[in-house]
Amino acid sequence: MRRRTVLLAAAAAAAAGCSGGGGTSASPTQRPAGGSAAPPTHQSAAGSATTPALPAPVTWQPGPGEIEPAAKLAAVRLVEAFGTWPDGQGGAADRAARAEKLGIPAARATALAGQTGNLTPAADAAVVHVIDAQYGGILSDSASVLVVCSQITRTGTTLGSGGTTVDVRLSRTSSGWSVTSLHPAQPGPAAPLDTLQREVLANPRISLPPASAADIRSGRVHASVLNAMQKLAGPYRISVSVVRSGHPLDVFGTNRPSDHPQGRAFDVWRIDGHPVVDPATSRALITGFMRAAAAAGSYNVGGPVQLSGGATANQFFSDATHHDHVHVGFTG
Repeated sequence: MRRRTVLLAAAAAAAAGCSGGGGTSASPTQRPAGGSAAPPTHQSAAGSATTPALPAPVTWQPGPGEIEPAAKLAAVRLVEAFGTWPDGQGGAADRAARAEKLGIPAARATALAGQTGNLTPAADAAVVHVIDAQYGGILSDSASVLVVCSQITRTGTTLGSGGTTVDVRLSRTSSGWSVTSLHPAQPGPAAPLDTLQREVLANPRISLPPASAADIRSGRVHASVLNAMQKLAGPYRISVSVVRSGHPLDVFGTNRPSDHPQGRAFDVWRIDGHPVVDPATSRALITGFMRAAAAAGSYNVGGPVQLSGGATANQFFSDATHHDHVHVGFTG
């Protein structure tokens, strides 16, 4: 039993270190130091392992180049407050109390505490790690921030690993950005995998956060997306933020359906270890990746740079929403 507990602790620690691959020096995502080591365990007087310790929480901070970093911070802080709790404080009332400590009015805190979905699985304690926060949309008075997470939970003496992506909606008020609703990812149940799905999931050059990996396992991601990931992972190491679930159903601010919920798009937040949002990241790296995405079959490539010369007039686009990631979309 002691050996099994230690093995589970080591596996959970490895999951806790999952952040899309690559280094963190240029990334807005912070990680605990020494994240690859197994969490310590509390021991009884007889020396037997009992309760494994969770990794220490580390707060996410926006990096350079962000548009409206205050909006991302408001979204991330609430997700961190809801997705991390000590023993016995995972209930809705406890969550609402943590939201109130962030300055959210009591009635809204209670409402938001009931919208957490798979961000708050049944567990004694948990620690969430924010991998990335990207825009699902940003307008002058409203925003969608997609908070991409991994999570370690503890139930009894068992550690578990998971995570989700939360579409956090916000509005701008006279006092700043205010969270109005939460929409956690719903990937759906796993289905039997085909060869292409297995190859993408196993590709060490494609880093997938928990919700995106679950999207692929659900069988609801189009083959055009998976083939493009494989092609792009030849010349590039790619860190995916969002595939299908956890993204707004419509293109933000419009009534046009997004390609993401239909399983026909994916977003990349980091290329070869360099965050797209970071102004220090080579523009040539980003534009080269965008053109490679088009060559891989994408009809709709968005990013922080407006490119010309596409196969169609609208093949490439750029706007404030896509300053922090590259969108790669496909037709049915």
